[in-house]
Amino acid sequence: MGEPPVYRRVVVKLSGEYLAGSQSFGIDQPTIDRIAGDLIAASELGVEIAVVVGGGNIFRGVEVSSRGVSRPTGDTMGMLATVMNCLALESALSRKGKSSRTLSAFVMPQVCELFTRGAAHRYLAEGKIILLGGGTGNPFFTTDTTAVLRAAEIGAQAVLKATNVDGVYSADPKTDKTAKRFERLSHSQALAGGYKVMDATAFALARETSLPIIVFSIAEPGSIGAILSGNGTGTIVAG
Repeated sequence: MGEPPVYRRVVVKLSGEYLAGSQSFGIDQPTIDRIAGDLIAASELGVEIAVVVGGGNIFRGVEVSSRGVSRPTGDTMGMLATVMNCLALESALSRKGKSSRTLSAFVMPQVCELFTRGAAHRYLAEGKIILLGGGTGNPFFTTDTTAVLRAAEIGAQAVLKATNVDGVYSADPKTDKTAKRFERLSHSQALAGGYKVMDATAFALARETSLPIIVFSIAEPGSIGAILSGNGTGTIVAG
């Protein structure tokens, strides 16, 4: 028998850019299939899983806003891109035999269901993975902040922030060989340090709601399950 999971309900935050794989744009099918497999394996540990996906592989509102589109319009376009990623991930999960539901902050009944806490609780209790698209439904908020907000709303015990590095470092480990990886940080230390792994609003909301954030690398297959079992490598931001 393996170790019981550390958490029973979590929000996994995936970057949209990671879904592009080695491409500069769009969705890399082998990558999204592998992530779907990792999510299914994690759910089989007995963990209820909600997923928040970014949209940067399809559209970045901040970038287009710098070229003349208003920031609220650009952010709305980016939020719609997150719904597209959720639908792609829902399809990948379905192909592997796992039932899931996309819930959006926007009303779009022909596409997916509206996010409500009641719907989220119901689907999680049924063993489904829920995919939370549309960001917060408001401009000026990132999908990192969305992940913390939704985690607080649905009573999740932690946010798992999947990145390209295995935790929070004192500097960029890809360019600074002396960069130190932190095993643990407080929310206040993460805010004061200005670490770029998550935005300040997300860290502040996590502090306000006493939600731990575990930062880990999604690059290794099985890493989500390893973190949930307490065997993975990552940085815990809590307290």
